[in-house]
Amino acid sequence: MSKNILIVYYSHSGNTRKLAKLIEQETGGTLFELVPEKAYPGDYNTVVEQAKKEIQAGFRPELTTKVKDIATYDTVFVGTPNWWSTIAPPVATFLESYDLSGKNVVPFCTHGGGGSGHIEATVKKLCSDSTMLSLLSVYGGTVTDSQVESWLKKIGVK
Repeated sequence: MSKNILIVYYSHSGNTRKLAKLIEQETGGTLFELVPEKAYPGDYNTVVEQAKKEIQAGFRPELTTKVKDIATYDTVFVGTPNWWSTIAPPVATFLESYDLSGKNVVPFCTHGGGGSGHIEATVKKLCSDSTMLSLLSVYGGTVTDSQVESWLKKIGVK
């Protein structure tokens, strides 16, 4: 497995960011946060309703952050909170904006009890010309170093 690793993530509450940083520590990859032009509301119920509407409408928010030279990466970790059993709209924007053909794509998610939902299937659909590695799904901010290390070994990244 190549060491040209990019760790792309969107985090609303900080849980996905925490997981992304653990992956960065374990892999030495480049951390990259997806930042939508218009920030999501901080209030949980408000963001849940907005996310539901955006997902149903297929909305793709503009991002303020851009990955420079995606071609230099062989493995792209893609992190998202589980929003209505799927990826957050900023993650969908990223996956539809970059060509990840021929790359290893590794999804990871955080959730509040909904598990991984349809996240793996959605990422696979949006990255059909990529090699998909097994998803890591973590409840809230409960992830541990050993959990990440074990998963990375299982998927052959470490």
